[in-house]
Amino acid sequence: MGGQGSGEAAVRAAGLIAEDEAPQRRALHEQLRQAWPELELVGVCEDGVAALEAVERHRPDVAFLDIRMPGVSGLEVARAVAAQGGLVVFTTAYDDYAVRAFETGAVDYLLKPVQPARLEQAVARVRGRLAQAFRPDVQALIDDLEARLRPRGERLVRWISASVGDSVSMTGIDEVLYFQAQDKYLKVVTADGEVLIRTPLKELLAGLDPDEFWQVHRGVVVRVAAIERLRRDELGRTTIRLKQRPEVLPVSAAFLHRFRGM
Repeated sequence: MGGQGSGEAAVRAAGLIAEDEAPQRRALHEQLRQAWPELELVGVCEDGVAALEAVERHRPDVAFLDIRMPGVSGLEVARAVAAQGGLVVFTTAYDDYAVRAFETGAVDYLLKPVQPARLEQAVARVRGRLAQAFRPDVQALIDDLEARLRPRGERLVRWISASVGDSVSMTGIDEVLYFQAQDKYLKVVTADGEVLIRTPLKELLAGLDPDEFWQVHRGVVVRVAAIERLRRDELGRTTIRLKQRPEVLPVSAAFLHRFRGM
């Protein structure tokens, strides 16, 4: 991998960028080209799901991740990167919680807008760790950050309202077994039936408790307690069977890290 620095040897590596804001994504891409010419960017992603898929496909050595992305956050992507032995640099707007958490030094972070000098400093740290084959344990840090980001109180979704003919049905979030994207709608499934709503899956995810609901596919979010078993067939495809429903749900390879070590 590499960066240019006085007396520093080039260090080659595969890198990944995940940032949902296009101007900042382009800026970071260009800055990394300048600060680290030897870094091969194997993915420049606009959301967390695409980033997870890129992590599964390319196994990057280092990922530069926006913490607050809609849908799958940078923290979830970081778990997948770390599980494969990669290093993580988070990008974030100024937040006290982030600065305090990063004082552990397990990962580096960049405040937005990213300053070239600060990026060079982060690159030097990452290159040094790669050269020494040093891989810090970042799971505890990710757990801490995730707890601080977890939606609380009024930010949590408690009810799902859906138009049914000339009436509106109300479904408590505790009844929902899974959500599945379906064309322009989102299917909300309970043990007794299902309704369709127009809320995008990414938007809904921001209001779900990540301890209770896991995204397991680009278009599927499932209640963890509703899962009966995980199964992989002879073709390598993974599916979930639920306790209270007959259908089988797909699991993307990018999300399999959620089930490791359970």
